[in-house]
Amino acid sequence: MNYNKLSADPLALILGILALVIGIAGCCCYGITAIIPLIMAIIGLITANRSLRDFAENPEAYSPQSRSNVNTAKIINIIAIVLNGLILLGTIIVLIFYGTMLSSGMLDQYNNGNFDDDFYDYEIEEDSTNTWEDDDFIIEKEVDSMALDSVEYN
Repeated sequence: MNYNKLSADPLALILGILALVIGIAGCCCYGITAIIPLIMAIIGLITANRSLRDFAENPEAYSPQSRSNVNTAKIINIIAIVLNGLILLGTIIVLIFYGTMLSSGMLDQYNNGNFDDDFYDYEIEEDSTNTWEDDDFIIEKEVDSMALDSVEYN
């Protein structure tokens, strides 16, 4: 029998692999490039689904190996869509967070070191055993009872 390849046999697989590689490498760029592999994975999934539909209509005309390759490409493209979608969603959330910080001026205060004093408001507890003499703070040392027990008397 003379079998033909499905139309998306090499294309969908290549698009899926490239979408995964670019998506994972795009994490280093804070996910800004996640839109490109997301589009590539969607195109790969659409072409894989069309080819699988063609195989379902006429299975005798196409190779079973070609169907297996397209099915693998469909799975890879679905994984790439989910991964790149999560990366893109995370990027959008981070941009919204930084945008709200910039618009409220919080990021400028953070970068300049101008914090609210209320944030670092500590209360100092005074101990009645401390003594004050001429503005010098004298700390009374506490003696360890174990050290006293181990001292030998002659």
